[in-house]
Amino acid sequence: MTALPLSFMTRPIAHRGLHDVQNGRPENSSAAIAAAISKGYGIEIDVQLSKDGAAMVFHDYHLNRLTGQKGAIAQRNAEWLSKVALSGGTGTIPTLKQILAQICGKVPLLIEIKDQDGNLGTNVGPLEFEVAQALRDYIGDVAIMSFNPNSVAAFVKNNLHIPVGLVTDRFEAADWPTLSQPTRLHLRGMNDLKKVGASFISHNQKYLHDLDFLNLKLSGIPILCWTVLSLKSEKKARKIATNITFEGYLA
Repeated sequence: MTALPLSFMTRPIAHRGLHDVQNGRPENSSAAIAAAISKGYGIEIDVQLSKDGAAMVFHDYHLNRLTGQKGAIAQRNAEWLSKVALSGGTGTIPTLKQILAQICGKVPLLIEIKDQDGNLGTNVGPLEFEVAQALRDYIGDVAIMSFNPNSVAAFVKNNLHIPVGLVTDRFEAADWPTLSQPTRLHLRGMNDLKKVGASFISHNQKYLHDLDFLNLKLSGIPILCWTVLSLKSEKKARKIATNITFEGYLA
């Protein structure tokens, strides 16, 4: 297990970059990344896989919400995606390699690998391999996380030197309707932490008090959380969490 660098515990982490479409900075865009760097914040980004196997910095499985296009990102090649304009700004969908070159170790980078299985199962591997390859020569504080423990395990097979963690939640049925109850309860209990070598978690800030029952604070594992939307919520979250991921205000 590789320990999470101190920088992830001391700098607030801008969720999908310091995005603000009112000022031309869509989420996960180069402009949002630049704004976060200028403020000295850590940065969280999401990665999805293109049809031809490239890691694209994009949150959703479908293009509809964030662009003027339709369809699944996994059905389009990287070259085509890199020309798609992001709504609310002048930039296009970046590749992970482009964002890594932009950040270049200036601030800590937290990468969420989006589940490619569809139900947090074992049908993963290509995206995790691509992310590991992109990070092979990266110099700077970086960490990997995913809701899917299988995804984290697949990444670790390709890179043993980068800290990994789990994105965690209460996994209520209303929020995760496609998951079976046994799967939801298993994930809620964070039973895969040791199995995947997780050195941190990023927990739903609404349910931080759940962690008291799991004794995570006593074990000393760093607790990040998602997503804090105000200074008031930040103050409450910091009573339990080691650090926050935030958006919609300046932490």
